Amino acid sequence: MESSGDGGAVRVFLRLPGRPDQVARARRWISKELGRDHPLHDDCVLLTSEIATNAVLHSRTGAGGTFTLDLSHSDKRVYVSVRDEGSAEPPCACHAAPSAANGRGLPLLEALARRWGLIREAGTNEVWFELVVAPTGTAG
Repeated sequence: MESSGDGGAVRVFLRLPGRPDQVARARRWISKELGRDHPLHDDCVLLTSEIATNAVLHSRTGAGGTFTLDLSHSDKRVYVSVRDEGSAEPPCACHAAPSAANGRGLPLLEALARRWGLIREAGTNEVWFELVVAPTGTAG
């Protein structure tokens, strides 16, 4: 794990083996680093679980590789990315049918994240998302 600070934001990295049991470890790590009291905690843990699962199941990471978590957070913003070891084909950014048992991760990203994206570069896939605390009201 590496760590750095940047203008009030905390940034940390963790590399994990590409095994299904490591998705739970990724969730615990994100939860601990962010803190349960953070207003974006639950959404962040859920979305991290989804994109870490995709890395393990749908890339070379799941065949004995690793994936890297990157977390940057402040009181009002959270950024998470998962970089895997790539895949022969670009990841599918498609929607699952409402009755599907799998494939709900990207629709969750669309519903919960302020922004999210996929970067395919140098043989790797990186899926990232950003969450922000919604304003509580406006001054009249």
